[in-house]
Amino acid sequence: MCLHHFTIHPQIEHLFVYSGSMRTSGDLTTISDLLRDLCVDDLSGRDAFEAMQLMLIVRNLTDHHAARLAGLLDRHGVAKSQGRSTRELLIVMGFAPSVAQRLLRIAGSLAAALPTLDAHAADGAIPAEHVDAIARGVSHIAGRTAEPIDDALRLNHVTDLLGQFFSGATPADIDKRARTLGNQLADDTNGLPAAEDRTLNELAHHIDDDGRLHLEADLDVEVGEKLCAALEALGKPRPEPDGRTDLRTTARRHADALDTLLDIAARIDTAGAMSAPKTQVLLTVPADTPDQSSLEFMGSITDATLRRLSCDSSITTMIVDGERVPLDIGREQRLFPAHLRRALHVRDQGCIKCGAPATRAHAHHIIHWADGGETSLDNGCLLCPACHADVHHNGWDVIIGADHHPWLIPPVTVDPQRRPLPAHNRRTLNLDNLPAAA
Repeated sequence: MCLHHFTIHPQIEHLFVYSGSMRTSGDLTTISDLLRDLCVDDLSGRDAFEAMQLMLIVRNLTDHHAARLAGLLDRHGVAKSQGRSTRELLIVMGFAPSVAQRLLRIAGSLAAALPTLDAHAADGAIPAEHVDAIARGVSHIAGRTAEPIDDALRLNHVTDLLGQFFSGATPADIDKRARTLGNQLADDTNGLPAAEDRTLNELAHHIDDDGRLHLEADLDVEVGEKLCAALEALGKPRPEPDGRTDLRTTARRHADALDTLLDIAARIDTAGAMSAPKTQVLLTVPADTPDQSSLEFMGSITDATLRRLSCDSSITTMIVDGERVPLDIGREQRLFPAHLRRALHVRDQGCIKCGAPATRAHAHHIIHWADGGETSLDNGCLLCPACHADVHHNGWDVIIGADHHPWLIPPVTVDPQRRPLPAHNRRTLNLDNLPAAA
């Protein structure tokens, strides 16, 4: 590395000159000794600033090579000989769990699939946190299309996210940009965004030695938005008895809100379960770019998810101009009122696809409300959340047959002839003439 344009402490210059010729693990020992013996106390303010810039490069290079070494350990199966995973081995060696995981993610994504990003990382130009964010972002975008993306499109995405970094973006900013690009790709290719794929949802919990329950969740945008909205609504600050402002932290208020949610769920009856949702969900729609609609808490969503949410969630739609000034606020006329939900309950008796209890089902508009479909018995049916997602994302269609009952039309991947299937509660009937349903 050339340092002739810096007035720099000789020890630091020696370090960089030596690192350029490093070839063996013994050289790493020499470099670590140089760093250990480095003294910067006598540097001027300018030299200290320039030295810090160089130290950032050293750190970036160290993390880059650490990721490569983590990949090498994994390929050689070093951890397996000790009965551990490579991540566990790195943690035992002294890496923080999040750092160990990041090194392995970087090792698995760079050299083969993202050579441009790998080259920048090898120059020490990008911190590991940003390298990881870009690699995860590209993977996130690719996962939002039904078909594999080609090298040219992948390079465009890498270039876009690298441009975000060189413009000063944080890893969180890069993640948001990747989500936006992924949503656009999903809309263009009829793909399903990872953020909206409920088959990836997980909720894990364990009880620690103190008897406390720890939760860890990985949720799609719809479930996540419902949870965030409910916690905000039920966890609002309240004054103390003596008039002081709420002394609880945000985390404590949200924990109390979860307790309230569980109490409500325990007390709810069948009639209450069929009423319209009480949690408000705010959807912001830019007037000039409606494909960039976003939820208040979970961010950008695709048009397909917007249509699904419009069936049965209590959504307030806010249309805004380029300066995010509200232009119009929609009314909740799309929701099925209680008497229609009861009628759907009597007719369908549960999810028409899987038979899940009616109390856990959504009221689905067969012709989307956004497309002019009315809120009526002949334009509705009951679908559980998972089957609701199938209808909106995975090619299943619903029609009302001549018998005034809903029928399902499977995608060609399930039935190439797409023959109609009766609702779950009517599949024990005589089905000699299925085409008559249409």
